[in-house]
Amino acid sequence: MEPFVLRGPEATLSTPTPADVDRVAEVCADPEIAKWTTVPSPYSRADAEGFVTQMVADGWANDTMFTWAVRPPGEVDGPVLAMMGISRRIGAPGEDRAGEIGYWTAPDARGRGLTTAAARLAADWALDPEGLGLARLQWQANVGNWPSRRVAWRLGFRFEGTLRRYGLQRGVLRDSWMASLLPGDPREPAEPWPAEAAPRWP
Repeated sequence: MEPFVLRGPEATLSTPTPADVDRVAEVCADPEIAKWTTVPSPYSRADAEGFVTQMVADGWANDTMFTWAVRPPGEVDGPVLAMMGISRRIGAPGEDRAGEIGYWTAPDARGRGLTTAAARLAADWALDPEGLGLARLQWQANVGNWPSRRVAWRLGFRFEGTLRRYGLQRGVLRDSWMASLLPGDPREPAEPWPAEAAPRWP
């Protein structure tokens, strides 16, 4: 699939380019991103370059991972504020297919709803029969990643439980939360927000 742009009133999603390498390296050095994602740690400029020029390009070319840089509205080459990705399971023609959404947000872009807006654009495309046409979109995060869970909750993902030693993070299996969104699900919270939720990002 050829990369394309997703546009909304609160964010523009366009493919990361070599011009974004330094910004990606800067953001992914943030300790919170290292704590909750699978990016290499410590994170180097070479890691960012490999991500942008190899992983992102290969994912689009193979129709397995669709990655966008989240930028200010109307700016297809504006500063990277977050990263958004949809992966999909490859199957035979006519089979139902599932996928997974993943994202990170730069420290200077947290707490303003940007990631939720961007994730909504990506999820709507992934579940649209005229888009990726997934039958199920799942969200997974290490237990304790409340900011990521808040985004999924706002989009209507339904919490399915805690999977013990499920998510692989740099060679260690972590307990994971799992939730899913189906094409017909309302794109709004489907359940009360857990009472034990952590505070919002500062």
